[in-house]
Amino acid sequence: MAARSTGGPPRPTPAELADAEGRFVPDVLGPGLRVLFCGINPGLWSAAVGHHFARPGNRFWKALHLGGLTPRLLAPDEEGELLGLGLGVTNLVERATAGGAYRTAFDRPKATVGPQPDPIAGSRAWLLPNPSGLNAHYQLPDLAEAFAELRRSLD
Repeated sequence: MAARSTGGPPRPTPAELADAEGRFVPDVLGPGLRVLFCGINPGLWSAAVGHHFARPGNRFWKALHLGGLTPRLLAPDEEGELLGLGLGVTNLVERATAGGAYRTAFDRPKATVGPQPDPIAGSRAWLLPNPSGLNAHYQLPDLAEAFAELRRSLD
């Protein structure tokens, strides 16, 4: 893989992306988490490099920082630093696939961004917009505000 000039994990080749389907991205989990971010599924790029939200156009890391949940902008290969902040990352579907979503998985077709009425395994559930660059409906300032609203709810 070729190194990226912007930091973060190396850029996978087209062959490495093709080989990534069905791979897993390790969870970032630890005791006492304040927030567990649950993605839909790892994308091929993330699976190829082994880090969550790793595709360069994904805005998760920027929204996390701009929303006040991290003290600085982290790169995907720094995801382990989330644990020290009480944050973790997992996925609804473990393997790199092409689809899946909260509304479908939890049979909530009208779910909106923000706190959800029913807890999951005894924990409060909060729906955030998909930070993929392909989700043009939410611009970065909108994503940052959604993440900031989650942060404010923790206080």
